[in-house]
Amino acid sequence: AFIRSLILKQREGGIFPMWELAGNYTGTMIGYHAASIIADAYTKGYRDFDVQDAYKACIRAAEYDTTGILCPPLVLPHLMPQAKYWKNKIGYVPCDKDNESVAKALEYAYDDWCISLLAEALGDGPNREKYAAFAKGYQVYFDASTRFMRGLDSEGNWRTPFNPRSSNHRNDDYCEGTAWQWTWFVPHDVDGLVDLMGGREAFIGKLDSLFIAPSAMEGESVSVDISGLIGQYAHGNEPSHHIAHLYNYVGQPWRTQELVDEVLHTLYFNDPNGLSGNEDCGQMSAWFILNSMGFYQVCPGKPVYSIGRPLFDKTTIHLKGGKTFTIVIHNNSRENKYVQKMVLNGKELNVPFFAHQDMIDGGTLELTMGGEPLK
Repeated sequence: AFIRSLILKQREGGIFPMWELAGNYTGTMIGYHAASIIADAYTKGYRDFDVQDAYKACIRAAEYDTTGILCPPLVLPHLMPQAKYWKNKIGYVPCDKDNESVAKALEYAYDDWCISLLAEALGDGPNREKYAAFAKGYQVYFDASTRFMRGLDSEGNWRTPFNPRSSNHRNDDYCEGTAWQWTWFVPHDVDGLVDLMGGREAFIGKLDSLFIAPSAMEGESVSVDISGLIGQYAHGNEPSHHIAHLYNYVGQPWRTQELVDEVLHTLYFNDPNGLSGNEDCGQMSAWFILNSMGFYQVCPGKPVYSIGRPLFDKTTIHLKGGKTFTIVIHNNSRENKYVQKMVLNGKELNVPFFAHQDMIDGGTLELTMGGEPLK
């Protein structure tokens, strides 16, 4: 139903909304994440919408074309930023040509990966190749000397000076964040990011440093959205929300379990000020709900859930057709935050992931907890 609404809005307004508010275009925020919602629904088997129309509209949103968009003139350059022109023309977004270039480019790479999924599913080979190549665009921004994603100008030079803890709200190379937070925004290609950082051990070391770095920020106008800090990890804003689960991809699931436990218990409270950041239409709560059940989807478009540390002894998800998916936790306590054993429908799992289809088919996921990390 959400997707059918998005399709209707782009028919009437000329392009998918970005941060639609009260039926209006705002041009706020930076990606074209309708592609993410559509690809995720499609890969999960939910296709009760005009798939061809949705696909064409995704490509329209990814290309630079200011014509036919019905919005106030002041909104247009935000709804159709020049960053899209540069991404399509030279393969990256120069920091001297558009604002928030790194954050825009990283989100474009992910959204273009989503488009490549749809292209492949619909038999559009040329666009599958084109957008799969764009999906690797994040690699351009990784500076091996600093090991951060960094602004690159139109001459191919890194922006200087560079300070990974510097923030100038909505007026720098990032969006409501810093290089510390945005360097990890490659949800569609975690293995590629691991390679880019020099392999598994180097990746783990860099990830560890995120959570233990001093939390101080620098800059004349530090973004108020950088909040809920554990080191330089900022749980109070969306770009960080997948990061704790990245340890699952490199064989250190106990670190994911520790961090999820810390966030659940220290950054959420039953209080009017009980969230560590802007609720933003429900994302802060969505993270809590999913992780309290014991799992989280790192990459919409990949119908896979990453297992963390559940809060509840038993959770039952009621599905269509009377089916249920039940998560049962043994030896659960505040101290027993480490998963010792994972059993899905009687079969032991040896990796901390399960598929969306496993849930939809119904069944039981059993997790046995303990007080020591299982390495």
